Amino acid sequence: MLGESFTVPRKSTRLDGRPVSVRDEQGRRRELGSEEKRAFWAWATIEILRHTGIRIEELRELGHHSIISYKLPTTGEVIPLLQIAPSKTDQERLLLVTPELADVLSTVISRVRGADGTVPVIANYDSHERTWNPPMPLLYQWNMSGEDRRISDNTIRDGLNETLAASGLTDAAGTPLTFEPHDFRRIFITDAILNGLPPHIAQVIAGHGNINTTMGYAAIYPKDAIEAHQAFISRRRALRPTEEYRAVTPDEWGQFLGHFERRKLALGDCGRAYGSDCVHEHACVRCPVLIVSPTERPRLIEIRDNLGERIAEAEREGWLGEVEGLSTSLAAAEEKIAQLDARQERKASPVFLGVPTFNQLIARTIEGTNP
Repeated sequence: MLGESFTVPRKSTRLDGRPVSVRDEQGRRRELGSEEKRAFWAWATIEILRHTGIRIEELRELGHHSIISYKLPTTGEVIPLLQIAPSKTDQERLLLVTPELADVLSTVISRVRGADGTVPVIANYDSHERTWNPPMPLLYQWNMSGEDRRISDNTIRDGLNETLAASGLTDAAGTPLTFEPHDFRRIFITDAILNGLPPHIAQVIAGHGNINTTMGYAAIYPKDAIEAHQAFISRRRALRPTEEYRAVTPDEWGQFLGHFERRKLALGDCGRAYGSDCVHEHACVRCPVLIVSPTERPRLIEIRDNLGERIAEAEREGWLGEVEGLSTSLAAAEEKIAQLDARQERKASPVFLGVPTFNQLIARTIEGTNP
């Protein structure tokens, strides 16, 4: 447990008294020095990636000379910047170093410094360009078997997942979480945009050549979109005189909500826009694109009979305009009933084979080719 003391056998210590290996309660051999190194670099990776959103190849190319200072021309304030070497877009960029990021970088530099106080200069191989770069004071290095070497991609990835496994974090299904270094890039961009950073500035920080790429990294959830839209409307309303706005009355709000209920009809749903009139004068049975299910045939019969009664009433009262409109609806209802009956007759016919499936087509093709 963190902070708990334990005893290390003398035979498993180095000359300087630091432990090399021990066995835990399960009898497993534990290389303490190796575990401590991997845990440190996992911590440094998580912190640097979440504060910068850089790529893993850019992370491994960070050097002692990557930290530079810049004086603001307006105030004369000196601020630290992190210089990111060209990678995917072949464009160099500068990132602002926050106090939290500065603390991590200073800890890393203190760890890799040699006895003379300088960061060792090491050669490194660029797997993308397939060339050896000149020796540089890289931050992501450690000593292995007496030799200073660059930390590999696989070591960084393994360290991240080992840290997650030790944390016990799981997803909604209870499965242990696994992270790729690139996941922190998505988290950084999403967090930046959700907290008000303009997308075109996030594009520059991320080093994307196209803003659509940046927006593709940002995971905007429906809840976030609704809340952000509400906040935008509130800010916009605050800029206008209050007398220009009025509260919606309960009757108006009820009418708006009731519209969605009025769109539900006996034979289906009406797709007309809010506040628009029905072009069929609410006689939906006239609509040529209304597809009626055979189960709705009794309802159509009822509509047809009702239309006949209304036509008779209109004729008695002399409403000639009503007679013409109701007669059109009656003809449409009878046509749809006839279509339903014809469809059912075709299905009941002995020659109706139905709509063939893909497997049936294959079977018939094979049968047709057999001698």
